[in-house]
Amino acid sequence: MARRDLSTVRPTETTAVLPGPALAEGPPAARGAVRTAFRRLARDKSAVAGLVILGVVVTGALAAPVIAPYSPIEPHYADSLRGLGGRFLLGTDGLGRDELSRLLFGARLSLASVGLATVGIMFIGVTIGLASGYYGGLLDAVLQRLVEILLAFPTLVLGLAVAGVLGRSMTSVLIAVVSVSWVSYARLVRGMVLSARGEPYVEAARSMGGSDRHIMFRQILPNILPPVIVLATQEMGALLLTISSLSFLGLGAQPPTPEWGAMLNQARPYFQSHPLLMIVPGVAITLTVLACNLLGDGLRDALDPRTRSFMERHVRRRRVRKRPKGA
Repeated sequence: MARRDLSTVRPTETTAVLPGPALAEGPPAARGAVRTAFRRLARDKSAVAGLVILGVVVTGALAAPVIAPYSPIEPHYADSLRGLGGRFLLGTDGLGRDELSRLLFGARLSLASVGLATVGIMFIGVTIGLASGYYGGLLDAVLQRLVEILLAFPTLVLGLAVAGVLGRSMTSVLIAVVSVSWVSYARLVRGMVLSARGEPYVEAARSMGGSDRHIMFRQILPNILPPVIVLATQEMGALLLTISSLSFLGLGAQPPTPEWGAMLNQARPYFQSHPLLMIVPGVAITLTVLACNLLGDGLRDALDPRTRSFMERHVRRRRVRKRPKGA
């Protein structure tokens, strides 16, 4: 076969074979994965709806000092138990305090408590899960027995007992919630660490002399973080319900501090005559919990699309099994 003269090859042919500089300057794989996840999340209408609702709630909470028409703790005794409209858009409570102002400032405390509790729970749960799964042995056995003991008690009942011992305050509620809610994170992280412990990148880091702390927090943790973020987003709604329930029972924020659960408790005597006083904070809690659940489901599908396809196949199999044989 005659050798082809490269001098006769047109530039279009050589550029089709040789890699150009633009290919070498492409974005990193991690950045591309993040962009792909964001595109999947943007196509999920339910997740977008949850993000919009949560964004409105957070914006209202942050802008409460600016948009609230009155002080949340200032009473107007002559205007107590007002209905909708007039000077008070959402009415007033039994002491004449503006319900809209208390709702906005209550969102600040409720969302801040959920955020702080989530950070504390993630820190404790992820740390214990990493240590338990990575080291194994006696440490793993002791930690897992502790997890099983905590899982044997209902979260709300155990949190109620801890908050009751510590006293009535929002700090006591946060300590109680964090101390009983980290177990699900620890179990999730432990399972993923057990799977990742034998991966090639872990063995390579260990052979290069990496310390246990470096391997756990710089090698394993970034690879297992997406499921932890999804779990945290999905659990934020449950945390809001737990904190609001403890405040409703009188263990959380104390009067006159506005907080959604405390507002429900203070509106109980007027439920039959003025039900709106309980409906307004109840709707706020419901919408926020719904938004967290929708956003969490969307993040789960965006970060791991195999989950949705697995669930769809599982549903189809169940439908086939339930179908009559003659159908």
